[in-house]
Amino acid sequence: MERPLSPFMFPTWYRFQITSVVSIVAIGEGAKRYMLDEITSIGTNTISIYPGRDWGDNEANTIQTLVPADVAALVEQHYVDSVTPETSRGLLLRYRNIDANALVNGVGERYFQVRGMSLAQGVGFGPDDVRRQAQVAVIDQNTRRKLFGATRNPLGEVILLDNLPCVVIGVTADKKSAFGNVKSLNVWVPYTTASGRLLGQRHFDSITVRVRDGQPSDAAESSLVSLMTQRHGRKDFFTYNVDSVVRTAEKTGQSLKLLLSLIAVISLIVGGIGVMNIMLVSVTERTREIGIRMAVGARQSDIMQQFLVEAVMVCLMGGAIGIALSFGMSVIFSLFVAQWKMVLSAGSIVTAFLCSTLIGVVFGFMPARNAARLDPIDALARD
Repeated sequence: MERPLSPFMFPTWYRFQITSVVSIVAIGEGAKRYMLDEITSIGTNTISIYPGRDWGDNEANTIQTLVPADVAALVEQHYVDSVTPETSRGLLLRYRNIDANALVNGVGERYFQVRGMSLAQGVGFGPDDVRRQAQVAVIDQNTRRKLFGATRNPLGEVILLDNLPCVVIGVTADKKSAFGNVKSLNVWVPYTTASGRLLGQRHFDSITVRVRDGQPSDAAESSLVSLMTQRHGRKDFFTYNVDSVVRTAEKTGQSLKLLLSLIAVISLIVGGIGVMNIMLVSVTERTREIGIRMAVGARQSDIMQQFLVEAVMVCLMGGAIGIALSFGMSVIFSLFVAQWKMVLSAGSIVTAFLCSTLIGVVFGFMPARNAARLDPIDALARD
């Protein structure tokens, strides 16, 4: 009697096809998560307020209505977690005999909380530093490497911002992002120090609000716009909601995932056709076996069930081999691509097994039906 089908009798491409399908979905999910992480790295759930009607407004520089009183009013709102103003200028930064151009940012004491930034060394400035226009500064890792090298401790050192001496009290953690210039040097000082001792500017370039967790971002933005319009007497500002960017990225990620899933479905259909062809060949080669089974009393349903079960088991075992190979591919992928990793979720693995089962049933049905309809006498007469 002929031996039944084995998963290793299937072409190698079938197992690799399952591997490629699972891997493509895993790469797509990894890319989606990487994209969302990059976007959220600039600070999630935040709404920024800028002067003018929109980006590139020529009159924005003449609008000076973003003031400390606006910050105080925003802090009192129930939907607000924290608020920080910001004023930025490019200034000459000096330490001993080292000169560099840096972006000096005058910000509030809650700036690092609003932006979701952490400190690698030292502390940030507090309300008392803001109140008394303290000459203290927090620097980023690029500034530290430029001025102090990799080994010298910058805490307590005095640097010159233009001609203003400031004591370094903190260093932010290194935070690489695709949405910022990682080569720039950044220094943060209290906004009162920037306005009173450096820039002579009483208004802010922007105000950023971090929305309290659990509060709907769209509703918070609407309330914020109403409050600021009422305070200014007109809408001489515009807002930028980071959550809208996150939602857009999520939609883009879902579209990417759908595209990859459609490619996977087409690939599996092609693989199913190959399964059907091999099963048809198997039925032809095992005609005598089918005839003997029918001669000893097997019904058509028994023959059909036999071939359907074989098709499903072969596809499941091929799927299991393919998934195992995809795990190995994820390890290799992580060695060559550092930006993101393949995400092999439980859902994608279960889906792969379900697809394997479905392929076995759908594309194994025709060969099973052909086997069940064989005439026992004709089947026994064949060699």
